[in-house]
Amino acid sequence: MLGHVSPLTLSLELLTCPSPPLTLPTWPTNPQVGVHIGLQALDTFSNHGVVLVRQCKMGKRKFSGLEVTLTVMFLLMTTVAVALVVLMATGEPSVIKDETTDTMVPECPNIPLAERVDCFPDAGASKLGCQQRGCCWSPLDERNAPWCFFSTNHGYSVVREEQSNSNSLSALLKRKVAPSLFGEDIEELSFHADMQTVNRLRFKITDAHKQRFEVPHEHIKPPTTHPSGPRNYEIELKHNPFGLQVRRAATKKVLFDTTVGPLVFADQYLQLSARLPSHNIYGLGEHVHQNYRHDTNWRTWPIFTRDSFPNGGTHNLYGHYPYFLCLEDESGKSFGVFLMNSNAMEVTLQPAPAVTYRTIGGVLDFYILLGDTPEQVVQEFLELIGMPVIPPYWSLGFQLSRWDYGSLDEVKRTVERNRAVDLPYDIQYTDIDYMEEKKDFTYDEVKFKDLPQFADYLHEKGQKYILILDPAVAISKRINGPYEAYDQGTLKKVWVTEADGETPLLGEVWPGETVFPDYTNPGCIEWWAEEYVKLLKEIKHDALWIDMNEVSNFKKGSNKGCDDNNLNYPPFTPSVLDGVLYSKTLCMDSKQTWGNHYDVHSLYGYSMVLATEVALKRAFGGNRTLMLTRSSFPGVGKYSGHWLGDNAANWNDIKWAIPGMLEFGLFGVPYIGADICGFFDNTTEELCRRWMQVGAFYPFSRNHNAQHYKPQDPAVFGADSLLLNTSKHYLNIRYTLLPYLYTLFYKAHTTGDTVVRPVMHEFYSDSNTWTVDRQFLWGKHLLITPVLDPGVEYIQAYVPDAVWFDYETEVRFTARKQHVEMYLPADKLGLHIRGGAILPIQRPAVTTVYSRRNPMGLIVALDDNNTAAGELFWDDGDSRETVENGNYMHYQFSANNGVLTIQVMHSGYSDPNNLKFENITVLGVSSRPMTVSVTTGSNVIVHPLEYDTNKQVLYLRGLDLILGQNYTVRWDNVMPETPRFDCYPEPNGDETKCKARGCIWEISSIEGVPWCYYPEDYGYTATTVTEQPSGWSFDITRNAKLRSSGRPESPDISTLRVEIKYHSAHLLQFKIYDPNNKRYEVPVPLNVPSTPETDETKRLYTVQVNKQPFGIQVVRKSTGTLIWDSALPGFTFSDLFIQVSTRLSSDYVYGFGETEHTSYKHDLNYHTWGMFAKDQPPGYKMNSYGVHPFYMGLENTAHAHGVLLLNSNAMDVTFQPTPALTYRTLGGILDFYMVMGPTPELVVEEYTALIGRPVLPAYWSLGFQLCRYGYANDTEIADLYRDMRAAGIPYDVQYADIDYMERQLDFVLDSQFQGLPALVDRMRGEGMRFIFILDPAISANETVAYPAFDRGVKEDVFIKWPKDLSNDIVWGKVWPDFPGVVVNESVDWDTQVEIYRSYAAFPDFFMTRTATWWHQEIADFYHNTMKFDGLWIDMNEPSSFVHGTVGEKCLGPAVYDMPPYMPPLESRHRGLNHKTMCMNSQQHLSDGTPVKHYDVHNLYGWSHTKPTYDALLSVTGKRGIVVTRSTYPSSGKWAGHWLGDNNSSWDQLYKSIIGMMEFSLFGISYTGADICGFFNPAQYEMCLRWMQLGAFYPYSRNHNGKFNHRQDPVSWDASFSEASRDVLNIRYTLLPYLYTLMFYAHSQGSTVVRPLMHEFVTDRKTWDIHRQFLWGPALLISPVLDEGAREVNGYVPDDRWYDFHTAEAVPVRGQMLTMPTPLHHINLHVRGGYILPWQKPENNTHYSRKNPLGLIVALSDERTAQGSLFWDDGEGIDTYEKNQHLHISFTVASNTLTCRVMFNGLPEAERLTLGMVKVWGAGSVPVTEVILRNISGSENKITHQHNTVTEELIADATALSVRVDQGFTLIWKTNT
Repeated sequence: MLGHVSPLTLSLELLTCPSPPLTLPTWPTNPQVGVHIGLQALDTFSNHGVVLVRQCKMGKRKFSGLEVTLTVMFLLMTTVAVALVVLMATGEPSVIKDETTDTMVPECPNIPLAERVDCFPDAGASKLGCQQRGCCWSPLDERNAPWCFFSTNHGYSVVREEQSNSNSLSALLKRKVAPSLFGEDIEELSFHADMQTVNRLRFKITDAHKQRFEVPHEHIKPPTTHPSGPRNYEIELKHNPFGLQVRRAATKKVLFDTTVGPLVFADQYLQLSARLPSHNIYGLGEHVHQNYRHDTNWRTWPIFTRDSFPNGGTHNLYGHYPYFLCLEDESGKSFGVFLMNSNAMEVTLQPAPAVTYRTIGGVLDFYILLGDTPEQVVQEFLELIGMPVIPPYWSLGFQLSRWDYGSLDEVKRTVERNRAVDLPYDIQYTDIDYMEEKKDFTYDEVKFKDLPQFADYLHEKGQKYILILDPAVAISKRINGPYEAYDQGTLKKVWVTEADGETPLLGEVWPGETVFPDYTNPGCIEWWAEEYVKLLKEIKHDALWIDMNEVSNFKKGSNKGCDDNNLNYPPFTPSVLDGVLYSKTLCMDSKQTWGNHYDVHSLYGYSMVLATEVALKRAFGGNRTLMLTRSSFPGVGKYSGHWLGDNAANWNDIKWAIPGMLEFGLFGVPYIGADICGFFDNTTEELCRRWMQVGAFYPFSRNHNAQHYKPQDPAVFGADSLLLNTSKHYLNIRYTLLPYLYTLFYKAHTTGDTVVRPVMHEFYSDSNTWTVDRQFLWGKHLLITPVLDPGVEYIQAYVPDAVWFDYETEVRFTARKQHVEMYLPADKLGLHIRGGAILPIQRPAVTTVYSRRNPMGLIVALDDNNTAAGELFWDDGDSRETVENGNYMHYQFSANNGVLTIQVMHSGYSDPNNLKFENITVLGVSSRPMTVSVTTGSNVIVHPLEYDTNKQVLYLRGLDLILGQNYTVRWDNVMPETPRFDCYPEPNGDETKCKARGCIWEISSIEGVPWCYYPEDYGYTATTVTEQPSGWSFDITRNAKLRSSGRPESPDISTLRVEIKYHSAHLLQFKIYDPNNKRYEVPVPLNVPSTPETDETKRLYTVQVNKQPFGIQVVRKSTGTLIWDSALPGFTFSDLFIQVSTRLSSDYVYGFGETEHTSYKHDLNYHTWGMFAKDQPPGYKMNSYGVHPFYMGLENTAHAHGVLLLNSNAMDVTFQPTPALTYRTLGGILDFYMVMGPTPELVVEEYTALIGRPVLPAYWSLGFQLCRYGYANDTEIADLYRDMRAAGIPYDVQYADIDYMERQLDFVLDSQFQGLPALVDRMRGEGMRFIFILDPAISANETVAYPAFDRGVKEDVFIKWPKDLSNDIVWGKVWPDFPGVVVNESVDWDTQVEIYRSYAAFPDFFMTRTATWWHQEIADFYHNTMKFDGLWIDMNEPSSFVHGTVGEKCLGPAVYDMPPYMPPLESRHRGLNHKTMCMNSQQHLSDGTPVKHYDVHNLYGWSHTKPTYDALLSVTGKRGIVVTRSTYPSSGKWAGHWLGDNNSSWDQLYKSIIGMMEFSLFGISYTGADICGFFNPAQYEMCLRWMQLGAFYPYSRNHNGKFNHRQDPVSWDASFSEASRDVLNIRYTLLPYLYTLMFYAHSQGSTVVRPLMHEFVTDRKTWDIHRQFLWGPALLISPVLDEGAREVNGYVPDDRWYDFHTAEAVPVRGQMLTMPTPLHHINLHVRGGYILPWQKPENNTHYSRKNPLGLIVALSDERTAQGSLFWDDGEGIDTYEKNQHLHISFTVASNTLTCRVMFNGLPEAERLTLGMVKVWGAGSVPVTEVILRNISGSENKITHQHNTVTEELIADATALSVRVDQGFTLIWKTNT
């Protein structure tokens, strides 16, 4: 074979030119090779030729033009000729053969050993052979790691990249010049990435010019729609060499990085490597993995289906699963990688950690699947390949089988002896011995003559019969005639053929010489179905077991052997068993309809399953039946179960079965088990006894053994044997729990949950669980701990971090989150129920036919919070597609503080056995209840109870709860009065007033419990209620017998419309309104998906409607937690009063504002919080400036959700300890939005996706800021600026409060501040910024022209009365004074307002013309008076110093100012118009719709903010910042917020943390409090501690009020100045990190100030913490908040932390720590595993931004870390959206820091260079050298210091001027 055209070399000696030889470029081949290559060659050579001629002018001889032309033509003709020969010889112009190495010199940098990618995976590696492959040779003293490894210049390059839309990316790849490993490399490849869903990425690499084999998967299809919102991953294509990096969007962690090794793509050798983020790798199969978590120490696993023994070796077994799951870290975030390729392959895992795939055909078709937990990754994978089938109920029973019973009589003897001992036992098998001479579709008419009636014999006792079929069909005749199955198959040409495509391939299996059905042939499928239907008619049976379908052949390839060709003997053979592909199977060149057997071999079992599914459907019709297959491929679980193959009776195989089951859970085959007691060899009593115990908890529970070995069914050991008795005991427990197990299969079928579950899936935050594989879970709630070793009664078991109860003793287990020694004597295994579980059970029987007729029950196991949840799926157990057809019943169970709710969620099946819940057992009831009541509908009965004091178990026996109905069971260990809902929330209620409303009056001695409360039926009733795929819409009617709600001015509305919309998987809306009369609705636009989520399986929630009393119930599907339940009494909907209550999922609720709260977590002990925007300084239960009717609920399962009530009327919310929440609002409608998380951080991300992402503030606005109300003149500001600079205190922004205005008039400069414009210009010229204040109220009493008012009147922008009342402006009074007056500030406030304050008008900012007017006033001020950089808008609640209007007599109905219900607002007795406008004032929405101020008052600040933001950007041309006082949901899109006019007092320090965390929830990340307080004089120590805390406010401003002494840092003493400088220097150092957090808030909605629980939600201790907080995920701030304190008792979450000041690791985790905190110190800790960018601080950000970029690398326990940087010009508008920014990631692994550029659109002027890198946790072994490698690969040693005590390594790269926007690698080395 001719090789590829080598690069041509022209010797200059020929031209007598004294230069070295010139190598011409390699010319790519092309289908149009003749013309294309010729022209390219001519162009290329001509260009070089000209150069040659020019170079040779100085030589001894010059060539003529003719000579040069002839030379060129000769070379051109030679090139074309060679190319044509290549083309004719190969027919494959895109394939390179036998590439020479003339031009390739391997680049072999010092690649870390762990990251070497093997270049010689085949045998015989040598130095010479390695060099011939262009690879690097470095022998080692161990054989595991490769000695020959790839150089960095192998692979492909990207020559063209295209992105037609945001969901796809394509590229053309060109092979780099390099030798070939195995020949026939493909020159040009196509790469295509398809962002299929928010969690699923597909990328495919294939030949750019030629179709290759691809798996014809039955289920996997491209999605019909792509995600419209943000994805959870990002991808980056590396160009030279080609590489792909997949990152998690939220954390920027690189998940899959193919740059670790080159792409190799030849016709029969495809290789791709990827670096992974952790060693927690699970999956790949099918093999025997002795442990569930993979060993990454150079382990290679072949994948190619094979009939082999699962004896613990590394060889390939029955199934083909190139899929693994990787757990990233303790957060639970995980991802899966699926290579859809069916060719023979091997997968190598190495310590980097990294994975290398080597496959010998097909394409590289990868799917990357992301999840927040391992379980979610499984769900994503199953969504891709097909959800598992629900097996028939009877198949969950115990099963008996063996190969070669010998006769049917022996089978029956086995059945009878096990029946006689009452063994629970559902299914009997026969293996191939039932057949005539082992021929399919026959039976032995001598030994099994009564087989056709055998099924009837079993059915009489409720048992089932399953038989086996193999694929191979004998060619010999039957004993008494022709073999019709063979004859029909031959006639229909259904066999796999030899390479000629005609001759059936012959092999040998059990019946002798055989042919092999080609199940990929449609004709074969039809033949198979026909033969099977005939078999079923002849031999009645219930299900089918298919075996030997790898496909197995006892001959090597065929009876003729196999031809010598590249299919049977490929250039590279993966490390499969025997080293030959056709060993024990078919020749690889044999033909099937889908292609060569070479390509489809591993799909043989898969195709047989698909064919068998057709046969079973045809034979059994609507009966579900069961299929069990040995060979499998992803997607098989959609139709079939699997067993782990032909194991042996030994103690290894009992152990290894658990990892095997766990893996098939990952693979989507939950119906899985191993042959109990072992298949081969004689078992022992002890082994079989222990195996029967654990096997009772295999999903597929079958005892099966082989020919010639002793029987091992339980009864054969004797009726009184210990083995039989323990087997019966645990099988009875299995049968008791079958309703739970069946429900788990329903969950697997509908949502992709695992059934047998690794402990790690539930407790991923506990690294101890990552390797647990000798225990397993059923679902999330049942822990099975078997004995797996001989002679053992004490075992080491791990108890995860939860409450656990012993299933058998019902006693609470004392240990948690620790290893324990568990006593398990000969007859016991460990079985524990997790607290928080509700397990449905049923009284067992000897078969499921009988057990399904028995009463049911519940086991309720309470968790730490006295809650539990569960569910039950129930259908007839036998019919097909009951879920899809709705023919099932679905229950949700929840228990919360003594109330058990039994709720039917779907009722499409009625069981004919009239089943009832008979017994309920409640574990963990701490004290004996007085009474138990059972409620159904309106019927309440008291039920007798039993209580075991020692066990703390409550027993409810003899219940009569009919299956299919709803019930509530209550036991009174909670206060009986807590479920009361207040019917008279107004003050001064009494019995008469109460009963007048139709409510119940009952005095309580418990504080807070309402004495007047609603009866159970108070509310509305729904009649016809039907769910649609996208939600619900129906009407509800007020219960007719009810009296009026008791407020005559607010008539009740009798009929309401309810709409429930499933917007997305994690967002739903429920809206209740008057369908007959249009009511006000909030005009704030929200971002809801354009199309609803109609696929129920994708939604995280289910919704049910309770008809009487009407209520909506929302349940989290994954946990069964009821998170919203408004089916409570008291629902009221009247004109001016609306009330609705809901149960809460737990006591943990956060949010609602703006109100000062004394704790972040709400106190649910009867607290009411009013919400109405008001100029009210923070105070306890004082409604303040903004309104945020949003809360986050944290469920007891550590899942979180968020709820927004989109209503802008005055309202309040009441919490009560039920736990429950009551909303009361004074108008509008009820419009709720719920986001499902499931983590707190995701709640915020989803909420901000709904309301709008936070604004990205200008970089300078993150600097320190100074302001004061009370500057006397501009000289004071100038002096302050001078002193701050002299003190060296970082400081970026100076403010002017209303002092700068003449008489507080907007846009008018006071005479005392005439020098301010020049001062501002000077400050701005020195890098400073200036912000001034604007209030909305405009003075109207000016005696000279006042353009702001005059133009406002002309443009009609001010709020007026409704025309039917007056055409006048609604006048108020605010700060502006009358002209010509001198204010005497010694008189009282009200007098000042009356005699000095002018009339003021309030702009209506809803109107477009108002925004235009406002913009003009701001622009005029900027251009004609003074420059500024940001705007501060205040008093926009709106605030007025008179109540309602001047004269305080509001026009129109008084009911709006004094509504029939007044929430508990500040000065509630004064009405809603207190300190604001009259509620009858009229405003107009942007579309002209008139609205009452009553409805939109709370939106005034919101409407004010966007016009201000737009004007700022337009006028300045820069991003700047707007800071607003009054806010509403979505205000954060345009502005930041400060927490208002606080007080100088110690309590305000910790309350400011709570306020910031709440505004993080509300989507306003740029927030802070006035440092040192606004009102009252500041005290030295308090102000100093506040400066330390405030240095870590995102919005860091020191601001105080008039008449108080100064409190800026230079107003105290030198010590204060020094402390302030030090802490602000830390802030400025970390500004690059803070700015990056702000970017992620802006782009993804993540929080900046972050509660600890957002990062450590599984640690319940963090749920109550509000005196510490985080910046993002990585910086923990623990400030002093108390007077005189010199130490802080702070919580150290369960992770590695470093002291920011010392770089030393903190010695504790997961506990409180006393931290010394002297006066000048604040405690800061950096979290291990993170990288923080930093810069040297300067006096302002203008200068600090110019400094080199440093990095703090805080290594994790695994010595890894990751981080990122966002960088732009700091003030450009929409730099992110316009791609004018830099986004880079940093990762550390194996002592290597890698900087990768994710996006670079950065202007040249903003580029950064690398400075000092600090590595914390670098170890105590001295670092000997640090090397910096830049993008070009050049390396430089840099100076470093390594403190081996603190373990801090400092490496300074400043001198090298390495640009970070080009990427780099930093490597540090030790002598070890």
